[in-house]
Amino acid sequence: MATEELLSSWTVWARHGARRRNDGYYPGAQSAAVTLETEKEAGTDMARASTSLAPKPSWFTPKRLLAIFCVINLINYIDRGAIASNGVNGSVRTCSESGVCTPGSGIQGEFDMTNFEDGVISSAFMVGLLVASPIFASTAKSVNPFRLIGIGLTVWTVAVTFCGFSFNFWSIAVARMLVGVGEASFISLAAPFIDDNAPVTQRIAWLGAFYMCIPTGVAVGYVYGGLISTFGWRWAFWVEALLMLPFAILGFVMKPLQLKGFGPAEASQPLTAADDTSEDQGSDLATRGVVGNESSKSLRFGALTTFGKDMQLLLLNKVYVVNVLGYIAYNFVIGAYSYWGPKAGYNIYHMSNADYMFGGVTAICGVFGSIAGGLVLDRMNSTLPNAFKLLSVATLLGAAFCFAAFCFHSLYVFLALFAIGELLVFATQAPVNFVCLHCVKPSLRPLSMAMSTVSIHIFGDVPSSPLVGLLQDRINNWRVTALTLTSILFVAGAIWVIGIFMPAVDRYNEDAEHPAPLVDKSNSTPLLTEKMAEPA
Repeated sequence: MATEELLSSWTVWARHGARRRNDGYYPGAQSAAVTLETEKEAGTDMARASTSLAPKPSWFTPKRLLAIFCVINLINYIDRGAIASNGVNGSVRTCSESGVCTPGSGIQGEFDMTNFEDGVISSAFMVGLLVASPIFASTAKSVNPFRLIGIGLTVWTVAVTFCGFSFNFWSIAVARMLVGVGEASFISLAAPFIDDNAPVTQRIAWLGAFYMCIPTGVAVGYVYGGLISTFGWRWAFWVEALLMLPFAILGFVMKPLQLKGFGPAEASQPLTAADDTSEDQGSDLATRGVVGNESSKSLRFGALTTFGKDMQLLLLNKVYVVNVLGYIAYNFVIGAYSYWGPKAGYNIYHMSNADYMFGGVTAICGVFGSIAGGLVLDRMNSTLPNAFKLLSVATLLGAAFCFAAFCFHSLYVFLALFAIGELLVFATQAPVNFVCLHCVKPSLRPLSMAMSTVSIHIFGDVPSSPLVGLLQDRINNWRVTALTLTSILFVAGAIWVIGIFMPAVDRYNEDAEHPAPLVDKSNSTPLLTEKMAEPA
C-alpha cells in the first residue's frame, strides 16, 4: 500500500514538473524546448523548400503539347482550305453570248475579281509570313519562344476577324498579309518544340502527326467552307477566329518552355551605380543613360551580326540547300493543288460536290500518308540519307500516279489513282522537316524552319497559285493546266535523289553555338523533366 502511494505521488510530481517546464518555470528547459522546436520548424521549412524546388508533374505533358500544336496547325490550314473552297471563294460573274449574265458568288463574285486577283488573295498571307518568320526566329534567342507563339496567335486571331469585315480586294489582301504575320511565329517554333519533347524512337512519327494537319486542315477547310457558305462567306473567318482565341490566350498563361540550344531569356535589369553612396547622383544618372544607349546599340548590332552569321551557315550547308530546293518544287505543286483543286475537279469531271470530294480524298490521304511517312522513317533508322531515300521514292511514285490520274476521263479512275498519288506525296511531310531540323545545330533550328518556310512559299506556292490562274486564263483547259502543274513533282523527286549521295551528319546532339547557362529550369521546362521520368 505504501509503495502504491509512493508511486502515485511520484507520478503527480512528474506531471506537475512537466507542466511547469512547459509554462517556462525552468528557463533552461524552456530555451532547450524552443531551440528544439525551432530546429524542427527549420527542418520542415527546408523540406518544403526542397519539395517546391523539385520538378512536379505538370498537366502540360509532351503528348498534350503535341495535341495542342496539332489543333492550332489544323485551324491554320482550315483557314487556307476555306478560302479556296467554292463556297467561300465562290465564282466570278459571267455573261453568255446572248447577253444573259450570271451573278458571281463568294469573295470572287462580291469583289468582282479575276482569276489572277483571286490567286493573289490566296497568296497574300504569305507576304506577312515571309517577312515575319525570320524576325520571330531571331527574336527567339532573346524572348521566350513559347510567348512568341502566343503573340503570333493573337495577331492571327485579330487579322482573320478583319477578313470577315473586308469590303474590297485590297482590304482582304491586307488582312491576309496580317494573317501570315500571325502564323509566322508558330510555324518557325512549333516543330523544334515537338522535336525536343517527342520520344526518341517516335520522333519522326510525332512530326508526321503534326504535319498531317496540313493536308487534313485544307481538306476540312474545303468541306467547312462549303457548309458555312449557307450563312455567308464572312462567317467562315469569324468562326475560325473564335476557335483560335483560346489557344492565343493559352500562349500567355501556360508555363513558358525552353528549346534545346537556348537559355532562358534574361530579364533586362536596370543599370545601377557601383556605389549607392555617390554624392553626384546627377552625374551618375547621366553616365548610366549613356551606357544604356551604347548597350542597346551594341545589342542591336550584335543581333544583326548573329543573324548574318547564322544565315551564312545555312546557305553553306549543302544538305540543307538541296533539301529546301526539292521542298520548293514540291510545294509549288501542292500549293496550287490546294487552291485550284476543287475548281479543276469541278470543270474537268463536272463534280457537283467538288469541295466535299476533294476534301474527303485529301483528308484521308493526308492523315494516313503523313503518319505512314513518319513511321516508315522511324523503322528505317531515322538518318538523313534514309530520309532522302524516302523523299525521292515517295515523290516520284506519287507524281506518276497523280499525272496518270488526270489523263483518264473516268471520274472513278481519276479518284483511285489520285488518292494513291496523294498518299505517297504526303508521306514526305515528316522526312523533309526532319532533315531541316537535324542537319543544323540545335540553336539554328528555328531559323532553319523559318527560312525553309520562307523559301518554299516565296518560290513555291506564292507564285504558283496566280501563275496557274494566269495559265488557265490563257489556255482555258483545266486538264492541260493540271498535267503541266503535276509534272513539276518529278523535278522535286529528282532533286531529293541528289541528297541520297551527299555526306550528311545528324547534328541534333552537337553543342549549341551559344551555350545555355546552367540554371534551374524546373519552372520553365516541365515537359523535359516529365519526359525523362516517363518511359519512352
